[in-house]
Amino acid sequence: MTTLDQDDLDQHLGDIAQRGYTIIADVFDAERAKVLRSRLDELRDELAIESGRNRFEGTATWRIYNLLAHGRLFEELAIDRTVLPVVEGVLDDELQVSSVSAIVIGPGETAQPIHADDQVMPVARPHPPLVCNTMWAISDFTEANGATRIIPESHLRDHRPTYGTHYDSVPAEMASGSVLVWDGSLWHGGGANITDQYRYGIAMNYCAGWVRPQENQQLGLTLETIGTFDPRLQDMCGFGTYRGLIGHIDRQSAAQRLLGRGDGQMLWDRT
Repeated sequence: MTTLDQDDLDQHLGDIAQRGYTIIADVFDAERAKVLRSRLDELRDELAIESGRNRFEGTATWRIYNLLAHGRLFEELAIDRTVLPVVEGVLDDELQVSSVSAIVIGPGETAQPIHADDQVMPVARPHPPLVCNTMWAISDFTEANGATRIIPESHLRDHRPTYGTHYDSVPAEMASGSVLVWDGSLWHGGGANITDQYRYGIAMNYCAGWVRPQENQQLGLTLETIGTFDPRLQDMCGFGTYRGLIGHIDRQSAAQRLLGRGDGQMLWDRT
């Protein structure tokens, strides 16, 4: 396992500031990768996970959301002592976990549309990092099997990518055991997989600690009480999603998942 000294940490943070991304090698070993792949395969069967249904999620890619609900293996990734200091250096040490999901790109998958992870946030660009995300290579990432495509320095641009437009990009190739870390404004997307093997990755994503309400309405109010609220107030208390994405639970809003509401459309279903 890699242990970063101050010079290494500064180098990674400098690369993220200048290029928008960095790759940390040898974060975990082959045995840990094997255990993680095996657990993801088990979860795929247990949860009856199917491939995505649109261009963004992919049609030959399977994803498992909310991984922190599925065991200590994934808890350990979130607080990894090698990777977390880099993310804290980009955001702050009071950051929040934003999402934890498996992304397994299968044979025949086409390239994901180029996007920025903070693209739905209506903030003038460029701006200080609001989001910092990581991709853990649970298998080797190669250009042929779907390594994440990135556009270096795009986090410094003054606009967002136009969804569905072609942009020249480069593959973030890395060996299993490596972790790609990037500024949430970096333009990127999953690559096409022209091999006969699956590309296993875990996306461990974070946001700045201040990107949340002052009071925790979801825990301060019972579901019974929330259930009596007007739908608009339910959404304002965090039971909806922002632009069909931010705040989801396994592709549903909290109101859909916990309160049985049938309204609302998720971002994935629009693309």
